[in-house]
Order: sequence, then C-alpha cells, then structure tokens
Amino acid sequence: MLLVLLSGFALSQAYRTVTAMIAAALQSDFGLSPSSLGLFASLFALTFGAVQLFMGVGIDLYGLRRTVLMTAPLSILGAALSAWSPGYGWLLAGQALIGLGCAPAFLACTVFIARHFPAAQFAAVSGIGMGLGGIGMLFTGSPLAWLVEQHGWRAAFAALGLLSLLSWLLIAWKVHEPVQSARPGPRQSPLAATREFGALLAQPHSWGILAMGLVTYASFLTLRGLWLGPLLMERHGWTLVASGHLALTVSLISLVSPGLFGRMDPGPLRRRRLLVGAVSAVALMFAALGLLHAAWLNVALIILIVIVSGCSILQYAHVRSSYPPEATGRAMALLTMAMFLGAALMQWLTGVFAAVAVRYGVDPFGAVMVGIAGMLCLGAAAFQTLPQSESLKQG
Repeated sequence: MLLVLLSGFALSQAYRTVTAMIAAALQSDFGLSPSSLGLFASLFALTFGAVQLFMGVGIDLYGLRRTVLMTAPLSILGAALSAWSPGYGWLLAGQALIGLGCAPAFLACTVFIARHFPAAQFAAVSGIGMGLGGIGMLFTGSPLAWLVEQHGWRAAFAALGLLSLLSWLLIAWKVHEPVQSARPGPRQSPLAATREFGALLAQPHSWGILAMGLVTYASFLTLRGLWLGPLLMERHGWTLVASGHLALTVSLISLVSPGLFGRMDPGPLRRRRLLVGAVSAVALMFAALGLLHAAWLNVALIILIVIVSGCSILQYAHVRSSYPPEATGRAMALLTMAMFLGAALMQWLTGVFAAVAVRYGVDPFGAVMVGIAGMLCLGAAAFQTLPQSESLKQG
C-alpha cells in the first residue's frame, strides 16, 4: 500500500519540478517575464500548501484512501487544462488545480508511515519513502527535455495527466486501510478538527519549526523546479537536453540523500544542531552559486546543495518528537503546509528578484541565489533561537 501511495507522491514531485524544463518554451509562447514565470511555478506550491490543514483533517476523519481518491482527479483535470491552455491565465488555472489534486499525496505517505511503522524506524522509512517518491523528478530530467524538444511543452502535461490517471486507478485498487485505524466513538466534526490546529500554533515551539519549514524544501524546489534549466542555458549556454541530463543527475541524488540523512538521525537531543548546521551550509552554497560563475563550480555546487538538502527529512522526525502521538497527523500537516507555502513564496520572490536585477543590469541568477541564501539563514536563525519543545528539553 505504501508503494502505491508513493506513486501519487512521485507524480506530485514531477508536477512541481516540470517548470525547469519548460520555462524557455513558456517564455517563448506566452512572452512571460521572470516574475510571471515565478508566479506560474509558485502556484502549484501555493494551492498545495494552502489546503494542507484540510488534507490533515480529511485523513484523520475520513481516512487516507478516501481523501486521496476524492482529491487526485483534480490533478488529472489540471494537467488536461494545462496541455490545452490557449493563454497564460488558463495555464495558471491548470497549475492551481494540479496543486489541489496533489495536496494529500505526500501527507498520506507520511501519516501512513507514522501509523504503521515503529517510532525508531520513522526517520529511516520516511527518508526512503521520500527518495522513492523522488522518482517522479527523474521524468522531469532528460526524458521530459527530450519530449519537450520533440513534441512541445503541452505533451509534458498530457503525459503527466495520463500517469496521474494510472496512479489513481492503482490507489483505488490496492489501498485498503486496516479496520483498527478507524477512530472509536462518534466522529469529530471537520470544523472542530480544524480548530485543533490553533492549539498547535499556540505552542511556542511550533513557530521555530514552521520558520525552518518555510525555507528548507523551498530552496531545493526553487532551484530544481524553476531556476536550474534557465541558469544552465542562459548563464552557461547549455542545451535543453544537456540541462535535462544534470536535472536527471540531481534527481537521482535526491532519491538517496533523504534516506541517508534518515539513517544518520542522531536522535531528538542532537537533531536540532544537525539541522541548523546543514541548512547553514546549504545557504553558503547558494551564495557561492550566485556569485561564482565558473560552469564546473556551478555544477559541483548544485550537486552539493541537493545532497545536503536531504536533511529536510529530519524535520518530520523532529515534529514527531515534539508533539504527542494524537497530534502527529495534524502537526505533520502543519509542517507540510509551511514547506509548500514557503516554496510558493520563495519561487515568487525569486522571480521578483530576477526581474529587478534585469531592470538594473545585474546578473539575475546571482540575485536569485543570494536571495535564497538569505532566506535560509533567516529560517535557520529562527529555528535556533525560538523555544523548543519541553519534551525535547527534558530528553
């Protein structure tokens, strides 16, 4: 069942990274500015993140299977609309639908692991799960670059829509939740369940977790899902297929790095220090990527960023250690919401940074990468200085 659920997560990964390979084609067809391209890329993460709380409530009250099966058809509809779209507005509508349809994909996998695997295995299994889900990014490397060159960017959305339909059918066929996962007694109302998120936000340590969550995955997705292709093609003159090869390489790395960090998990007391150190290192690498223009060095920095970005999987283990078991599902939904709203904000902001840089004759990619570095530093500083869970303080 977990592997089948991961197929939906894999498609979600493909949708959120497709822009890197179709950015040039979209700019050519619709005359998009860097800020418009950033808005397009961010809309998936915005709609995905905005409904995470409701996805958490739906999973808790109605189950994983029903929540995924009711929501996923929106991504199929959004892919069809994107493939057909005659203008930029329709393209944005398609992105919004895709984000809504993919919204429960990752959370369903994470909650499934939390419910059905021992606590000691959670970081390792969730890291492996994130790695397997990253298979979707392999499609948006060389294979998608070839497809776009041969048949245009609309074929990319058509192919993803067909794969989404296949995933939906597999989930409907294979996923059946155990009877014991159902809650005893009367079912809580959706409104009452939603209000419980307020109790999580009232806990001081939640804000440090959310601040870090806003920037970690966002930095990886903004690089891999938006700026990787344009940076390689415009700064270094690479072809689309050559850029796709590097995208494929970093996608393969991203399959492995979360699992490695999951196995390296030092436990609740030392995990916080590892997270802050890893995110600070990634910030330095982004700054170097923006300021140093040698092609070989840029490629090396991109690969290192992807490797160390796997540390973000430890945030879910940190959440599990910071809240009581009955709040785990909603706490993870809150973190996932922060991650994707952060990705939407970062992708949009970097589009603005690039547009302003172009206006003033400054390297747009330098502005983008230094901006990402600054946001990572702010997130790490907030996580380090804001209060932590009392349960972690007591060991």
